[in-house]
Amino acid sequence: MFTMTDVSHYLRPGTLQLPALPPLSLYVHLPWCIRKCPYCDFNSHERRAGVDTAAQQARYVDALMADLEASLPLVWGRPVVSVFIGGGTPSLFAPELIDRLIAGVRARLPLEPACEITLEANPGTFERERFAAFRAAGVTRLSIGVQSFDDRLLQAIGRVHDGAQARAAVEEAARAFDTFNLDLMYALPGQSLADLQHDLDTALAFRPPHLSVYHLTIEPNTVFAKFPPRVPDEDVAWDMLDHITAATARAGLERYEVSAYARAGHRCVHNQNYWQFGDYLGLGAGAHGKLSFPHRIVRQVRHRQPELYMDKALAGDAIAQAHEVARRDLPFEYMLNALRLKDGFTLRDYVESTGLPPSSLGDALEKAEQNGWLERDGAVLRPTARGFDFLSDLQALFLPDA
Repeated sequence: MFTMTDVSHYLRPGTLQLPALPPLSLYVHLPWCIRKCPYCDFNSHERRAGVDTAAQQARYVDALMADLEASLPLVWGRPVVSVFIGGGTPSLFAPELIDRLIAGVRARLPLEPACEITLEANPGTFERERFAAFRAAGVTRLSIGVQSFDDRLLQAIGRVHDGAQARAAVEEAARAFDTFNLDLMYALPGQSLADLQHDLDTALAFRPPHLSVYHLTIEPNTVFAKFPPRVPDEDVAWDMLDHITAATARAGLERYEVSAYARAGHRCVHNQNYWQFGDYLGLGAGAHGKLSFPHRIVRQVRHRQPELYMDKALAGDAIAQAHEVARRDLPFEYMLNALRLKDGFTLRDYVESTGLPPSSLGDALEKAEQNGWLERDGAVLRPTARGFDFLSDLQALFLPDA
């Protein structure tokens, strides 16, 4: 009988011909937050009163280790280039548990010597020594969900921290880590161009090695979808993006991905592996994964509810769904990621990552060039500035029915 971790099932002959397996990353989802933000559509869950948090977190780490143990046959012997501990709010977990988690991963998987290990953290969820303790536990990179330094705007988007806590968290991150990321959002309810300028000036004053800047989007099944806030109009949002691009460039941060800016040597290894269509094993409640085999590419999803996930993972049955990516869907899935990168891709990259010939792209590349969204530089194809502005339209050219 086939189980979702039966490697022999995935190694059987198939229609794809992958010449080699791509780099492998590990994503670990820690799902709890102090409070669910009204714009958030991630699998995050508010901590409930009356729950023994320490016992719950310890059991969750046990479940993660059981999930990893059951998944080892699918990735056996493959080195891991990055680990990303996301959420939720992972910084709610005690450093001792993060230490146990990372040690457990190291005991079961071969990590590259320079393996990047990122932990997501939110201001207001740490004491002054906590970030240093995460570093001592093995975390090499912190990603801080600041979103804004403005108390009024933070309140408008339902964040639990204030501007002073945000600044304190960044100061502590700069002391404890050689590389860290700040998350900012723009086009927030009631935000003006001057407000954005102040947020950017504050963020850039800390000289962050990496900055991620996201447009607030109203996602389905969120509080903001049910009660939409009044946000800046589209023209103002475009002006904000132009301002972000110019200000980050002046500060020495290169825009290497549509929403990511970094100093030399500080690009996010983990996210680059996603965008280059690398593999990732996803552990934790609701975690998604993508794994390649010589003749197929498989996507997995873990059970979504934390309590159910723990019960299932500890019983060796953490995976709720698994399916092979259909051959016809691979061009779009590849381009959905690769076209986010300023450096672009080569057709050889495409062939090696998907196992498909260049002809599988049809005439989409030609259409993209005709529209001024894609340009060629020798063997490299990369999105133009206009292509970045119309990224969704560019990606849509590669849909199966496009």
